[in-house]
Amino acid sequence: MKPVKLDGTDRKILEILQANSNITNAQLAKEIGLSPAPTLERVNKLETSGVIKSYHAVIDPGSVGIGVSTFVMATLKGHNKENIEKFIKAIKGIDEVVECHHITGAGDFILKIVCADIAAYQQLMLEKVSNIEVVDSLQSMVILSTFKDSKSMPLPNA
Repeated sequence: MKPVKLDGTDRKILEILQANSNITNAQLAKEIGLSPAPTLERVNKLETSGVIKSYHAVIDPGSVGIGVSTFVMATLKGHNKENIEKFIKAIKGIDEVVECHHITGAGDFILKIVCADIAAYQQLMLEKVSNIEVVDSLQSMVILSTFKDSKSMPLPNA
């Protein structure tokens, strides 16, 4: 994907929206020094060009009963297109897998999995993840604590 050309105003809009996507267009316009109409036009352009993919509420995991988060490195039986597609299709059907990344190195994929507790995690691994037919091995890493979990992308200068 070819990067979109961003000027200083676009960068400022993105920085503000990453910090608070709930901001009103009027307040955003005030903060960037434009009137509301061109501000809305710029935001719409960032959305339609794919720079802004979506807006989300950030939820505290503990407040909704999620007590265990893990990273799991998955290695497939064969690293070919068919196995990769089977794995991705299976993973997309498991809600507790909140991230899935195709990686280089010792494994083929790294997953971030969230569950209520260790028992729920064990059940998920035994009944779903390890039963994906193309999985050769899994290595789990339980997250003990998190010190940085930024959802903001650093924006490179032009």
